[in-house]
Amino acid sequence: MLAPPYDVISSEQREKLYAKSAHNIVRIDFGVEQPGDAEGNNKYSRANDLLNQWLTTGILAQDDVPAFYGYEIFYSLFGELHRLRGILALLQLEELGTGVFPHEETRPKAKADRLNLMYATGSNSSPIFGLYNSPEKTANAIVGGITVPPYLSATDADGAEHRLHKITGADALKQIQAELAGRPIFIADGHHRYEVALAFKKEMDQKTDRSASDDSPRPWDYVLMFLANIADEGLTILPTHRLAKGVASSSAVLDKLTPDFAIRKMPACDDISAVLRAEGKHSFGLYMGKQDGWHLLKYRGSKLKDVHPALAELDVVILHELVMNRDLMITDIAYEMSAVASVKRVDGGEFDAAFFLNATGVDELERVAGAGLRMPAKSTYFYPKLLTGLVLNRFMNPA
Repeated sequence: MLAPPYDVISSEQREKLYAKSAHNIVRIDFGVEQPGDAEGNNKYSRANDLLNQWLTTGILAQDDVPAFYGYEIFYSLFGELHRLRGILALLQLEELGTGVFPHEETRPKAKADRLNLMYATGSNSSPIFGLYNSPEKTANAIVGGITVPPYLSATDADGAEHRLHKITGADALKQIQAELAGRPIFIADGHHRYEVALAFKKEMDQKTDRSASDDSPRPWDYVLMFLANIADEGLTILPTHRLAKGVASSSAVLDKLTPDFAIRKMPACDDISAVLRAEGKHSFGLYMGKQDGWHLLKYRGSKLKDVHPALAELDVVILHELVMNRDLMITDIAYEMSAVASVKRVDGGEFDAAFFLNATGVDELERVAGAGLRMPAKSTYFYPKLLTGLVLNRFMNPA
């Protein structure tokens, strides 16, 4: 029934999820286009048909009492065990920058897909990942204090254990609401989904006749969001490496970068990411093929004075603004999570170079978002990914 978020599922993974179950949520959240698809008969209409069918037959169950859902993920990373805790809830939609803050740029094509799905199904089929900062950790204490078996549990492909707890007690609901009320919310993952939900709300508001004095909530005023506390220790952000085409010879590249970086030729390395983590902030890796090997770049810190101070110290901004845009004028880039896969794609001739970097910090995300700024796309990769299908928000039935 469950699946990873749609934006990390490859075509091959989607086929496997389809084959795994006739009731896998990927059939709704990330359906397959078929020959003969047309307006009114396509992957979006099929998603709505399936959603209605699953609700009618009991594959999905509609809760009959108000609830928050405590969500825990137990995972291992770099040889250490971690626990991410948070709350699945409905968040009232606000204009970005007035209570809810983005941190990354978005792409129009992805937003069009999510808007079409929302219109067809009248639902949020996957949660947005949001962050708040509360030293009191009230919600976390409530989730952590649950002693009964989870309402649902599952293990993902990476071996992480996901547990869902239903929270219905009146006192617990009030405590969670009180902790979250008025706190800034920072979007970690799901910028497209939030912008789409906000656009959908505005369009529905225009179509709905109501008096100026009627401020009662409407079903489309809210969006499904997982809320994790920055003050907790379970959050992990991983880097997304950059692959580039159109890069000049290695000697020309290194000559161009020398004024801005201390450059050191490195021996063959099986784990470039581990080296960068040890080197710390403002450290980058550059790989241009087996013949050239890879180089460690240490930023000298002098050329981004015309960038907003909240952005100027970010590794991902230094890489994009200084290395790619100014020094090397690279325009053809791709993204890759795996350092090993990045090296293979360069060795295979698919790309000319791979640039490796450390992860953006949660404190950096909070600072950038709070200043009303945005990082380049793919600046953060929150890990582990939330599972889609644990909780859906069906706020209207278009059928």
